[in-house]
Amino acid sequence: MRVLQRIAMVLAFLAGGIALAAVPSRIAPRLEPQAEEPIPAFHAQVPKGELPAVMSPSLFTDVAVQNAYVIAARIKKTLYQQPCYCHCDQSQGHGSLLDCYASRHASGCDICMREDFYAYEQVGKGKTGGQIRDGIKKGEWQSVDVTKYQKPLSPK
Repeated sequence: MRVLQRIAMVLAFLAGGIALAAVPSRIAPRLEPQAEEPIPAFHAQVPKGELPAVMSPSLFTDVAVQNAYVIAARIKKTLYQQPCYCHCDQSQGHGSLLDCYASRHASGCDICMREDFYAYEQVGKGKTGGQIRDGIKKGEWQSVDVTKYQKPLSPK
């Protein structure tokens, strides 16, 4: 009798696993921009006046977050020209990726940080704001190796 109970339990467990595998996952966030998705707010040109200040990296304890804010301060003009695909333009009224770093918003947003790191790497390759924006629209920011930013950046 115990053998039959164990077999029934194993079969029930396997059936449950198969049923769960067949259900599409809704937990994982969708990171890739969709063709029908509107492009978030950005500025096509560098501003003529002053840009908003980036929050001080010292306000944050996580090294990657500190690095993201350090980088944002270095490339403010580029970030001003970039959309942010977390759609904070709709939820928080941001006008570009730079606004994420003028507030605490980027400190808790993987999309903002990845786009910032992507833009920084592309600036290092000599890309223009428009070229970087095209890459962000295509979702190229998703391929950034975030582990490179887990240690403090060297001062530049």
